[in-house]
Amino acid sequence: MEKTFEESLGFRHACKVFDDEKKISDEDIKYILEAGRRSPSSFGMEAWKFLVITNEELKLKLRPACWSQAQITTCSHLVIILAGIESVKPESGIPKKRFARRNMPQESLDFYLKLYAEHLADTLSSDENIYAWTAKQTAFAGANMMSAAAVRGIDSCPIEGFDRDQVEDILNIDKSKFRLSMAIPFGYRLNEQSSQVRLDFDEVVEFIN
Repeated sequence: MEKTFEESLGFRHACKVFDDEKKISDEDIKYILEAGRRSPSSFGMEAWKFLVITNEELKLKLRPACWSQAQITTCSHLVIILAGIESVKPESGIPKKRFARRNMPQESLDFYLKLYAEHLADTLSSDENIYAWTAKQTAFAGANMMSAAAVRGIDSCPIEGFDRDQVEDILNIDKSKFRLSMAIPFGYRLNEQSSQVRLDFDEVVEFIN
């Protein structure tokens, strides 16, 4: 039975150890990944890729590069989120294709391409700057996937504790095209979660009228 969005917010927590005997169904993992695919991105570039790992031997290889965290090997599905590098560069031709999906007149297409290149001139000046920009956007996809998982009663844990170069080497990532942004294990909790602790509403929210 699916949880309401409010119920899923209370259910979700950073699961530290998964029950390695329980596996996520194909239907549920597709539901989770679809939430990531539909996530918002700056200029609609969708500068990301999701690698879904279920191979146990590969998980074992990755675990030492991820600070030996138990989630890597006990999860059902390990989703590696990559931030796009090459695809956002105007010279790649991909931004033009992304804008062209909107079926706009050529004049409008040229305008948006010029605006894109000029507005992001500093950002697009180096691969490291591009990575900082696109990796930040992958958080939208990651958050949506974890929320979607919680709706289905599936646990997750966002992981940024890893040796980026080691993980990329193990996965044979072409670093001119993609860089590692986040790893999210999905599965079912082995133990009950501790109470969720958050700041009070008034400490976080300020209304400006």
